[in-house]
Amino acid sequence: MNLSPEKRIAGVLAPLFALRGRNDLGIGDLAALREFIDWVAEIGFRLVQLLPINETGTDSSPYNAISALAIEPTTLHLAPNSPEDLTREDFDGLIAGVDLPSLRLGAVRYRAVKKLKRRLLEKAFANFSAHASEGRRSEFRTFRGQESAWLHDYAFFRVLMEAHDDSAAWNRWPMQHQTMERARHWLHDLPSDRQGALIRRQEFFCYVQWIAHQQWRAIKLYAEERGVALMGDIPFGVSY
Repeated sequence: MNLSPEKRIAGVLAPLFALRGRNDLGIGDLAALREFIDWVAEIGFRLVQLLPINETGTDSSPYNAISALAIEPTTLHLAPNSPEDLTREDFDGLIAGVDLPSLRLGAVRYRAVKKLKRRLLEKAFANFSAHASEGRRSEFRTFRGQESAWLHDYAFFRVLMEAHDDSAAWNRWPMQHQTMERARHWLHDLPSDRQGALIRRQEFFCYVQWIAHQQWRAIKLYAEERGVALMGDIPFGVSY
């Protein structure tokens, strides 16, 4: 979408996490953003500005990102067939034990929301791994190749974070984990079953970013179709 500094337009800034809907999972997501774009277009505004969408750490601050490129998974719209690897049966089964009415009230309960969305994405990834068509697997491989400059190191970093209570403070990790070179040597020396499990976990984090890129690309195209530009923001830097 082409915008000119010579032509004034009106817009609105909205933190995505605050765009709550009746069917959300405790936080504003891309489904809510789509509805918001419709409203913005209907009243004649032409721009929506968002806070940074980079992946955050345990404090969940949009301005305290753990990656300059990875997208925050809680922004994703997770529902039956969204992503297409998440079935209605799996979705209903995973939310059955969750008090969604309570989760949808008041301030965002980030720990609970992240846990729920992580479980849904893990199930979607398991289904993808077991049942995806060759065409879909090829799309995933293509994405991984296109984003290889950052994606694989990021996914390994996320695995190491999980091994350290989700802390991004790598300078407090054991020495064998504090640089990529040392960490890869450490991984290489692990027993094959443990090594395989961690490599599999890296693939999961790559999958999450693939879904994130698909969903955000789709919402950008939808906004442009409605004549609305999406304006981003960036954090001052990444955490640690």
